[in-house]
Amino acid sequence: MSFANAPRAGLGRRMAAWVYDFMVALAVYMLAGSLLFGLFAALLSFGLIDDQGLPHASDVLQASVLWSALNELGKLSAVIALFVWSWSRSGQTLGMRAWRLRVQRRDGGLMGIKQGLYRVLYAFGGLANLSLLWDDDGLAMHDRLSGSEVVQLSLEQNREIMERRKGR
Repeated sequence: MSFANAPRAGLGRRMAAWVYDFMVALAVYMLAGSLLFGLFAALLSFGLIDDQGLPHASDVLQASVLWSALNELGKLSAVIALFVWSWSRSGQTLGMRAWRLRVQRRDGGLMGIKQGLYRVLYAFGGLANLSLLWDDDGLAMHDRLSGSEVVQLSLEQNREIMERRKGR
């Protein structure tokens, strides 16, 4: 399924989808944080991590630069995985689906995992979309650097993607 001829999406739709996706990403970040904290607390209770004489697992986590960094890295990795998985599977996140947007390679095909990772790294949390303000081709900075584009789909095209996802 290729949408090579679909028009590129403008800043307004991209930012509307970003708001939706921010809420989903925040939920994933919090869920990952809960799971990681549970794992950390379990390791602490089994004595696999030194409690440093502190009374609570949260105190131990905050007191350790290493464990705090690993905790943050784990939460951010979960959010990155959400985006890369969504883009490589259907070209759409939840917010993109709601606003009928699709991210794809410039030839209209789905991005791979490596290309998705590059896109996430170049996006700066979505702020790179602002580069559309001075770009006449409808390509944001992270689109250019990752060899991707965001297109606006018709209702029929969006339904086609949804039907294919249900058939998997």
